Amino acid sequence: MNRRTFLQHGAKGAVGLSALSSNLLAVEAEKPLRVGLIGCGWYGKTDLLHLMQVAPVDVVGLCDVDRNMVDAASELVAQRQSSGKKPQVYGDFRKLLSDQSPEIVLVGTPDHWHCLPVVEACKAGADVYVQKPISIDVVEGQAMVAAARKYGRTVQVGLERRSTPHLLEARDKYILSGVMGKIGYIDIHSYYGSRKSFPAPVAPPAHLDWDMYVGPASWRDYHPKLHPRSWRDCREFSNGQTGDLCVHFFDLMRYFFDLGWPRRVAATGGSLMRPSDSNVNVHDTQNALFDYDGLQMVWTQKNWGMNPDKDYPWGATIYGEKGTLKLSVWRYDYIPNDGGETIRRDSVDESDQYPEDLVHKETEVFAAPGNRRQLLDFVRSRQQGKRPVADIHEGHVSSASCILANLSMELGRELRWDAENEQVIGDPEANRRLARKYRGDWVHPTPANI
Repeated sequence: MNRRTFLQHGAKGAVGLSALSSNLLAVEAEKPLRVGLIGCGWYGKTDLLHLMQVAPVDVVGLCDVDRNMVDAASELVAQRQSSGKKPQVYGDFRKLLSDQSPEIVLVGTPDHWHCLPVVEACKAGADVYVQKPISIDVVEGQAMVAAARKYGRTVQVGLERRSTPHLLEARDKYILSGVMGKIGYIDIHSYYGSRKSFPAPVAPPAHLDWDMYVGPASWRDYHPKLHPRSWRDCREFSNGQTGDLCVHFFDLMRYFFDLGWPRRVAATGGSLMRPSDSNVNVHDTQNALFDYDGLQMVWTQKNWGMNPDKDYPWGATIYGEKGTLKLSVWRYDYIPNDGGETIRRDSVDESDQYPEDLVHKETEVFAAPGNRRQLLDFVRSRQQGKRPVADIHEGHVSSASCILANLSMELGRELRWDAENEQVIGDPEANRRLARKYRGDWVHPTPANI
């Protein structure tokens, strides 16, 4: 890819950058927007609190299968709302939708619970902000896109690296400008550690509706330490770090380079270093290739051993003919190939402007500027009737590509992708596994049954 290609493909994104980089002002509205939150854990609350900073809202309902968690969230929201009103709490998202008819729904559940609430919220007439990855399997993502389009809803995905100031600055200064020259290879990586095992299963606590927590996923007994934060170590509920961490920077690279679906995906790996009797069933090692012909992206996951780059345990490295650009949520470094001085920029800190970020102990201060801008873009997009920066289709392409990497690893072969029909070429077994079986009476959405 050369400078002319980047300038042509990047023009649209650069316009969005100028808007998002302006002074962050709350949108105006004649009356507060009626908002409901489904999933009141870490990032569900983070998204809601940041939405409250950029738009006038009336939080009318909160939903979680953990009664303690939803009650605590209701108390927190009452402290933040100017009205002091405590939102109604629910244990079933369908009841929240029918009782409250929210205009905006935030979905911050574990990954296996993204699809059904998004589809039902679209049917109920709400616009939706859903955390990444959008789905647990490929067909779920197809159904979510179909629901957004059929019901004419604005659906934004929490891939907020697309709205992160220091990352967009790096794009403009070193990629779109042509400073790096030709680029043909990108490394995305995670060297974070991971859980070795869960304690033995026990009965779930009385305040947690475990049957509803498992929902449409295949059954898994409750383990201490699994809830609220370690569900990503369960294949029933997530796609591991590929679905959690790879998707962020894979999506950002797609955005930077104006890329659609990869032509083929090939991955190897597995749970190579955990004890043989571990009850953690996601992989701890993976190498995945996303092939875009003239540009290749490689995902490297190694959750054990030494971290080869202490400043970039999770991030992306872009290799150009004139320099190397290293990106993370905390900073970027540009390293010229001619021996010139390395240029470093840290993430933007807006805690002086938004001191309440420091009060909510789980807020990632380094991520807050991007998260706020992503939510602001969502609200502005629904007002203006345009597609948001991380529209549901973009989230689907990025999420499904990462899901295909796991499928390739599990099948032990590369997958060639038909982007038009969203099918694996010449591989009936792989296509059968694009949708997984739902448990019990839960019905798997498809584009045909929306």
